[in-house]
Amino acid sequence: MKAVVCRLPGELVLEDRPAPGAPPAGWALVAVSHVGICGTDYHIFEGKHPFLAYPRIMGHEVSGTIVETGDGVDLAVGEPVVINPYLSCGKCIACRHGKPNCCVRIEVLGVHRDGAMCERILVPAQNLYPANGLSLADAAAVEFLAIGAHAVRRARGEPGARTLVIGAGPIGLGTAIFARIAGLDVTLLDMSTERLDFAANELGFQSLDGSRGPVPDLVREATSGEGFDVVFDATGNTQSVQSAFAHVAHGGTLVLVSVVKDDIVFSDPEFHKREMTLIGSRNALRADFDHVAASIRNGAVPLAKLVTHRTSLADTPRDLARWAHEKSGLIKAVIEVG
Repeated sequence: MKAVVCRLPGELVLEDRPAPGAPPAGWALVAVSHVGICGTDYHIFEGKHPFLAYPRIMGHEVSGTIVETGDGVDLAVGEPVVINPYLSCGKCIACRHGKPNCCVRIEVLGVHRDGAMCERILVPAQNLYPANGLSLADAAAVEFLAIGAHAVRRARGEPGARTLVIGAGPIGLGTAIFARIAGLDVTLLDMSTERLDFAANELGFQSLDGSRGPVPDLVREATSGEGFDVVFDATGNTQSVQSAFAHVAHGGTLVLVSVVKDDIVFSDPEFHKREMTLIGSRNALRADFDHVAASIRNGAVPLAKLVTHRTSLADTPRDLARWAHEKSGLIKAVIEVG
């Protein structure tokens, strides 16, 4: 089969790889249809991912069709599916408590093991969710949107809560969309006027442009000095995460959607006097995938506006390398495989 392989940082090629064999019991063979390109994929290509062994087939935002099933799999050949790329052990404390998204021994397709920038892939059947009427193109967007949907569900914000989403990239926009679906009053903060203009003009969000003045002043002005009830940080930037604590209202909640490699330092007196809630949000659960799929089906998610770039498997080495640096106008890129 054809596969896009990141051999080393900066070296992305289209290769012939052996096709997967017959699926073992509990697994299924999937013909890949569409793959979203994630910020993680750009980081892998650029050599910025801290826990990855090369060579690697990337790709974890995936839709496809069942080709063959192993024993005990209750999925029909020909069934269109969304792939949940978080492979869990099923035995650790997180899995036993119904949180396979933060499994102690989690393996993410395209990161810890080879992913779906290829023609076929073997996946545990428990990680395959019927698309239920979604097009295969739309089904490939479910995973990246589920990250934000999960973060919003973790926040437990009340309808009308004054909410700030920091970072207007794909994950931040997804978080903002599902915060709005949950009835929160959403404002986006970013340093990019271009991204904020997109969020305002195409998606209807109010915004704070961090390039136009000190962010604490902007937050005070927007909230009459009170801060936001709920703050999501989706930047992956250490300084932004640390600054976000000051944007939270007394009694409010800060949700860390993105992950940074550094230690996070904050003022304990400020944290305690606010009686803040600090929440980490990792990956997503089946309930989040189902919520996203239903929201796409009912028209609450403007996918046609979010997917701005498309390519083929053959052209991915050229286009992904280019898009890693040419970000203007880029929100979400999708590889059309099948």
